[in-house]
Amino acid sequence: MARPTPADEQLVHQLPELLPAVATPHPHWRESHFFDVHDPSGSGDAVFFTMAVRPAQDKMDSLQMGRVGGEQILHGSARPLGDDPQTPEVPGARVEIVKPWQEVRLWADPDVSPIGVDLTFTARTQPYGLRRGTMRATDGIVWDQSHILQSGTWSGTYTVGGTEHSVDGWVGQRDHSWGIRDHGRCPLWIWFQIQLEDGMLGVWHWELANGATIYTDGCWAAADGSDPVPLVGFTYDVDWRDRSGAVVAYGKNGEQVAGLAGSCRFVLADGRTIEVEAEGDFVRPYEPFHRGGLNVVRVRTGDGRTGTAVYEVTGARHHRFFPDTDVDGVLPC
Repeated sequence: MARPTPADEQLVHQLPELLPAVATPHPHWRESHFFDVHDPSGSGDAVFFTMAVRPAQDKMDSLQMGRVGGEQILHGSARPLGDDPQTPEVPGARVEIVKPWQEVRLWADPDVSPIGVDLTFTARTQPYGLRRGTMRATDGIVWDQSHILQSGTWSGTYTVGGTEHSVDGWVGQRDHSWGIRDHGRCPLWIWFQIQLEDGMLGVWHWELANGATIYTDGCWAAADGSDPVPLVGFTYDVDWRDRSGAVVAYGKNGEQVAGLAGSCRFVLADGRTIEVEAEGDFVRPYEPFHRGGLNVVRVRTGDGRTGTAVYEVTGARHHRFFPDTDVDGVLPC
């Protein structure tokens, strides 16, 4: 018997099914929150917090991960969905949507997680909904997902090793995505979220292993709250770097990678072109689960603005970033 959840009382259904049902039942369907909190210098601590529901696995899970005091940290916790598949809470961690698209609170118990958090995100830009994107292999769907981006400021604290660190006005990112994501079989995805004083540049970009573009979408979202401007063009010239700053191959598992550097170009629907130079550190590799990971970088635009960014580069067998990596299953082509 199908059992209604409390959320099924609301006028929110999009399918002739109860809310726990998804449009395309798939083992890799998930809906998730992702939050980025990083030092405004672009070279200090960085904390990433996730909360995701995975219907096919009957699971809600959360990660608290990042780099604090030069140490890379990763912690996860989970719960069965049971009769509550919607509340974003697991043992020791929760997300509270205080005011939709305006204020979110994060909490992780420092007695449970090696990164405890008590943080509030306050929006500084409008949210921007990317169009749905799809990637297929010969044996089925690899990626079919929608995504929302938003920049904001953080207040509160994070705690590691009994030491509490204050966060006051740090600028960071949140996103909300849902759909099918067979992460390990995507040859390349790039997620660049660039924080400037007057707004945020964001892009989500996928390629096949040979570099052919499958999907690009993003925006410029101004900190004055005006409507985001869609992205209509994106190119990049970015490489892995070793500790000396030299270009280095990723290899099998990123053994020599210390960071990322290079340039990219954003073309906006209003005719503007924004050039961005970036250089920074590989603060949270996805190894051993996936290749690539999260980089915190310092940026400078062609017109002299400066800021920080998170550059996520992940994938498998991509000709530029991951030519020597191994992956299970059929890749899109």
